[in-house]
Amino acid sequence: MTSRRERAEERVFGAIDIGASSGRVVAGRLTGAGLALEVVHRFPNGAARADGHLRWDLTGLYEEVLTGLTELGRRHPDVVSLGIDTWAVDYGLLDADGRLLAEPVAYRDDRTEAVVGQVHRRVGRERLYEVTGLQFLPFNTLYQLAAEQRGPLWSRVRHAVLLPDLLAYWLTGSLRTEVTNASTTGLLDARSRTWSTEILDALGLPRDLFPPLISPGETLAALAPGVQARTGLPPATTVVAVGSHDTASAVVGVPATGRHPGFVSCGTWSLVGVELDEPVLTRASREANFTNEGGVDGRTRYLRNVGGLWLLQESLRSWREAGESPDQGQLLAEAAELPAGGPVVDADASVFLAPGDMPARIRAFCAERGEPPPESRAALVRCVLDSLAQGYARTLAAAERLSRQQVDLLHLVGGGSQNELLCQLTADLTGRPVLAGPVEATALGNLAVQARAAGLLPADLDELRRQSAAVLRPRRYLPTGQNLSGP
Repeated sequence: MTSRRERAEERVFGAIDIGASSGRVVAGRLTGAGLALEVVHRFPNGAARADGHLRWDLTGLYEEVLTGLTELGRRHPDVVSLGIDTWAVDYGLLDADGRLLAEPVAYRDDRTEAVVGQVHRRVGRERLYEVTGLQFLPFNTLYQLAAEQRGPLWSRVRHAVLLPDLLAYWLTGSLRTEVTNASTTGLLDARSRTWSTEILDALGLPRDLFPPLISPGETLAALAPGVQARTGLPPATTVVAVGSHDTASAVVGVPATGRHPGFVSCGTWSLVGVELDEPVLTRASREANFTNEGGVDGRTRYLRNVGGLWLLQESLRSWREAGESPDQGQLLAEAAELPAGGPVVDADASVFLAPGDMPARIRAFCAERGEPPPESRAALVRCVLDSLAQGYARTLAAAERLSRQQVDLLHLVGGGSQNELLCQLTADLTGRPVLAGPVEATALGNLAVQARAAGLLPADLDELRRQSAAVLRPRRYLPTGQNLSGP
């Protein structure tokens, strides 16, 4: 007789996981050692100037998704479901016929600078935080929509659809808004997890501008017939809502054994915080610019954005465009040899937000503040990593104080977990052991929610993580500088 585990191993789930610099389609299969991940398709991503704005080529990304799903179906003919996660806050505008009016504007575009004050005159920052618990970032969705109201497309808009929900719509024909990503818009009530009619009305936004909400673990719909024909996936394949904000999925993928894990999800951005049962909506929390974002199972991701590997990525790009060919591994090794105490920058500063000559900006930032600018490429890399680790330590200390939740060890997941120097600096500056990995925490969390919805993993999120921790072997970095393998 076939065991439940053996039957589970025959079932495959697909994660569509797209970040600001790259995307992937990942197959997940449950084995005796947990979820086995197989990347079946990778593709680049990036915003580019078009029609006067910095835009995403979402149509092109959708074609890459279809290519990946075709490969997924070729390798695994019995795919049960798909889940989609992307970055937050950005959206596409649909007309009454469901057509995309323009490629989505990227959050790094500067169009919101002129409307932030207008929004705050309609709803004060204090009231916004009382309702939404969202940290102030000038590119939050509500500011983007205020800018949109001034634009030429607004009279034709029927729906604003967050990017993972838009991809799901194209795959299924069903329009919904996944709640963890909705929590990043500045329009969702942090307590009730419903759209705030108060804020929508104050900003002159239709109450049904966004499609109805859906929670992680709920089934959205089966694939549309045209998508099934294009990809070869089985007619029974469904799209299941997951933590569609990639950080929500990444936090599910944290291999924690405690109830309220501390985490750094490090990629293009870094998000540093703790998972809580309830939001923290105090004045002190607002003044510290902490955010209360929705997590899976009604949890709260209490965190703050810290500048991420974007600073390093843009520096490498700038050097390549200048005709240089720096080797990242060599630069990291050289940076690790440099003594501590070099210059640091505020990785959150707005000057580092937009694409451009990042090394020049970093040097100028240091010079303006009387610090010696990093002259060599290795020194600049060390400056970036020292600055990030300082930001992590500062943010973690504030999160503990504001949430009254002590963090004994810190989970660092995502692409940054491969950066040994960053992990060690984080351990040294936070004074906490750092468990690094998994790299693919976002895809892992995405797939885990799907497998759980199919009844193959524990319903309890804490137990699900404990099982994950039992089989994953994250690398441990101790504040003393000693590195050990294993938990």
